[in-house]
Amino acid sequence: MNEKKKGMLGLIILLLITFGICFTAAVGIGPTKTGSAANIKLGLDLAGGVSITYEVVDTEFTQEQLSDTIYKLQLRVQNYSTEADVYQEGNNRINVEIPGVSDANAILEELGKPGSLVFVDVDGNTVLTGSDVAGASAVTQNSQTTGVREYMVQLTLTEEGAQKFREATEAAVTNQDPIYIIYDGAIISAPLVQVVITDGSCVIQGMESYEAATNLASTIRIGSLPLELKELRSNVVGAKLGQEAISTSLFAGFLGLLAILVFLVCVYRIGGVASGIALILYIGLELGLLNGFDFTLTLPGIAGIILSIGMAVDANVIIFARVKEEIAAGKTVRTAIDTGFKKATSAIVDGNVTTLIAAIVLMIKGSGTIRGFAQTLMLGIVISMITALLITRLAVKFLYVVGFQDEKFYGKQKERKLIAFTKPKHLFFGVSGALVLLGFVCLFVNQSSIGSILNYSIEFAGGTSTNITFQEDYSLAEFNEKILPVIVETTKDSVPQVQKVEGEFAFIVKTQELNQETRAALEKVFVEQFGVDANLITSETISPSISSEMKSDAVIAVIIATVLMLIYIWIRFSDINFATSAVIALVHDVLIVFGFYALSKTAVGNTFIACMLTIVGYSINATIVIFDRIRENLEVMKTKEIEEIVNTSITQTLTRSIYTSLTTFVMVLFLYVLGVASIKEFALPLMVGILCGAYSSVCITGSLWMVMSKKFRKKNG
Repeated sequence: MNEKKKGMLGLIILLLITFGICFTAAVGIGPTKTGSAANIKLGLDLAGGVSITYEVVDTEFTQEQLSDTIYKLQLRVQNYSTEADVYQEGNNRINVEIPGVSDANAILEELGKPGSLVFVDVDGNTVLTGSDVAGASAVTQNSQTTGVREYMVQLTLTEEGAQKFREATEAAVTNQDPIYIIYDGAIISAPLVQVVITDGSCVIQGMESYEAATNLASTIRIGSLPLELKELRSNVVGAKLGQEAISTSLFAGFLGLLAILVFLVCVYRIGGVASGIALILYIGLELGLLNGFDFTLTLPGIAGIILSIGMAVDANVIIFARVKEEIAAGKTVRTAIDTGFKKATSAIVDGNVTTLIAAIVLMIKGSGTIRGFAQTLMLGIVISMITALLITRLAVKFLYVVGFQDEKFYGKQKERKLIAFTKPKHLFFGVSGALVLLGFVCLFVNQSSIGSILNYSIEFAGGTSTNITFQEDYSLAEFNEKILPVIVETTKDSVPQVQKVEGEFAFIVKTQELNQETRAALEKVFVEQFGVDANLITSETISPSISSEMKSDAVIAVIIATVLMLIYIWIRFSDINFATSAVIALVHDVLIVFGFYALSKTAVGNTFIACMLTIVGYSINATIVIFDRIRENLEVMKTKEIEEIVNTSITQTLTRSIYTSLTTFVMVLFLYVLGVASIKEFALPLMVGILCGAYSSVCITGSLWMVMSKKFRKKNG
């Protein structure tokens, strides 16, 4: 078989694999349709789920105890979904919303009843309380004597609990007395103490099945909450954003992807065709694995996908821009392809690894929405690197072999006129400083005008939850068309959250906090205009679903990620000035987008965190590409002045910076133009961040590195 036939066979196989993966993403595998995009679990904002309301049993408790209970319950329900919401309702209630599920009874059975848990010795003394338990999980092992499979519960105690338990087991081990585990006044287990437990880790043996061990472990975990809770109500609720948000997002994503594919083909020709094959394969793998790994997709998760698509496109742009440069340098097309991939690899790997570091830290240290964002971003980064460096390479080589060998099919980089980006550096620094300062000024202005530095939404500031039961059934679309405008006009809240209670004529409307006068006005509207029985309207003040602990988790995660990225860049570039200037530029972008939120009074909610994290990933990736070229030119332009090296490097990568920013911007622009109000509030600051990231990469980072390098050399000169 000659080379051309091998290339044709390889191309056909690659296209069949791409089609197969995309077909799998469309219809799935087997009776369960594993890998189907239709089976991807959607979050509360996109698909709804189960809502459970608990009430504190104790009559006297502190707000600190309630907040601690909310946070621990939040960590626990993340076993069902990283996107689960837990927040305070009224003075003594906790609301739990778990997306992607529709059987409230099954969830309640698995979750258990959060009652009181105590460990008691034979004399009736309380040895431990639920707060002394750090964790409980079901485990299995084969008996060393009989070989029979045994089912147990593994307990892990807190440091204080371990000390208490050591003392209790020392007293009980002599007579092998039991320790009674009492839940809600009933003995649920009475394991005999056979050895002194000194390390805070022990097992409860004698479970009749793994299911029994799982149930006991769940009961113990729930019982470790600081406060005893009782179930008040549970129901299935619809999506916060509604079906319209999903359909418009999908359509916007399709149009954005189509525009990117057309752009790549027009600019890079055969390289664009190869990139298109890899990008389509990337989309198929991403959708299939989201379902395969059982991830829950929400609007912030979509942000992670957008960022990873941008990075996938960026990788291909870097590669084929390099190929065009090599052709312009006089190399044959085949050599230009090999050299282009080789030279582009370091920038692609470094850019993706720095963003991957951030995603891993956010996954480990973050919670709720942050983890959901990190999951999709991590998956996307890994897939994008594989498709760009492997699939794109195979595709372009197969296309070359089958006959696309003339340089006209790849393009030749026109000679660039050197642009002195470092010359107006003081102007750029001044503009950036002014924009950052403007943001801080807006914070003080907002504090005076609206009572807070930012326009915090329900997730950050809490609000009012109003339950309305109508006399007739409305679909969510009908509600949004006929009733929502009246709610907006009455409450002056531009983006209230609406959820339909499945199986009932009821809706839950969450708005900014309403005073008694506005609540009364809203109730009057429902009664007079829509015939609602006043007795079927209830309102409760709700706390933020993003707790202070979750905020601190996010801040700590970002700080750790930033430090690790700084260290990685320092090691890879062997120059701390690269690392420092990259991080400064990153902070610069975040502050400007933060200032935009303040200036525009855009609502700050769940998507705010996702937007900021997207900017961090996008900004650092764009900066790495320019720094990689500076590093390369420092070797090949040793006799040149540092200003010329920097200007040459930025000029050489300018096309990439423009193209990547343009394609990502277009993707988000479609979301903004076609999306519902809440999606627009997410897309607008993201577009600002994309433009800001492009500006800082081209106009700030190179000059900043140059200034720092010169000062460092003088000090050591």
